Amino acid sequence: QVQLVESGGGLVQAGGSLRLSCAASGSIFAINDMGWYRQAPGKQRELVAAITSGGSTNYADSVKGRFTISRVNAKNTVYLRMNSLKPEDTAVYYCNADRVVTPTRILNNYWGQGTQVTVSS
Repeated sequence: QVQLVESGGGLVQAGGSLRLSCAASGSIFAINDMGWYRQAPGKQRELVAAITSGGSTNYADSVKGRFTISRVNAKNTVYLRMNSLKPEDTAVYYCNADRVVTPTRILNNYWGQGTQVTVSS
């Protein structure tokens, strides 16, 4: 069974940094795009950053220059380095795998359980 397990969330003061990790476990041949989304209370889930298997990246305007997404394909792991955090970055952050290829099936739009990031002012 494939799982996406996030870690690294927590409470940090404004201006601080955190690094989120998301590891995909299970029997996996390949994962296409991976990304980080976030959802603040009362708001819709939004894309924060995404990265292709080849390393091309895409960021929300609100995090450009502050957040960096990276991945290690051999470990099926994606990271999100968050610097200069602001109170408005407070949200539950979710890991997403666009297409997970396993020996028996293809999983589309696969999500982790989420990790809370709270930035205090």
